[in-house]
Amino acid sequence: MKKNICKFSTAWTIGTLSIYQYIRETEREAMCRHTPLSYHRMLLVMQGSGVFYIDRLLLSFRAGDLLFGFCGEQFWLKEGTDVQYMYIDFQGGRAEELFRRFEINATRRCFSGHDGLIPLWEESLARASEQTIDLAGESMLLYAFSRLMLDSPMRDGLVAKVISLTDEEFTDPTLSISGIADTLGYNAKYLSHAFKKQTGVNYAAYLRSVRIKYAVALLEQGLESIKNVALLSGFSDPLYFSNVFKEEIGISPKAYIYDRNEKKGEKL
Repeated sequence: MKKNICKFSTAWTIGTLSIYQYIRETEREAMCRHTPLSYHRMLLVMQGSGVFYIDRLLLSFRAGDLLFGFCGEQFWLKEGTDVQYMYIDFQGGRAEELFRRFEINATRRCFSGHDGLIPLWEESLARASEQTIDLAGESMLLYAFSRLMLDSPMRDGLVAKVISLTDEEFTDPTLSISGIADTLGYNAKYLSHAFKKQTGVNYAAYLRSVRIKYAVALLEQGLESIKNVALLSGFSDPLYFSNVFKEEIGISPKAYIYDRNEKKGEKL
């Protein structure tokens, strides 16, 4: 069995895309650890098959699958056989643009048939040094995105429009399925039903999830005012925000800030 390879970037920003980690994971204990993602993650399954737990969903996978996890989501291996994978953690404005461009979101995050990427990722990680790990990670990330263009149906369906409007307007505390229905010219009950039928979750839960992921990103950037994070994420009530945050992430915003500061202190 090949050993783990872990290489960390100094998070240099190229444009508005920051690469944080480029890792080959072979240790089952690390795979099964229950922790929220601090950044977005592109993951390539090298071998094995099984089921990931991602944001309250169970997602089956096999070798050659390319998957995405988003900042703030709970992500771990629930079950699997002989599993190895590589992943790149990243963040930044350009990342959000890429997600929109290739229509990658909570309902479209798994892409099969990318076995051809495996030797490229292995070689790039093996050759990368501390000075070039950010470049290696960025090149593999962008190349993988370019391959997804072949998979993209470029949907213009109704639910895709709802998701697009939500991604653009989620910081507005008045955003609701009723308001989006008025914008698109549909009945609110019909639109709500169509959304849940296609995504498997109701719209209110989806909106809360999007807002909490953004809140986690703000906390990771160093914001410590829970009230400000709540308002910037689209929550008008900080107390309600704290309750939803704990429900989604497993700990309160205050505890999250404490844990983040503790981890930073350990690295210094």
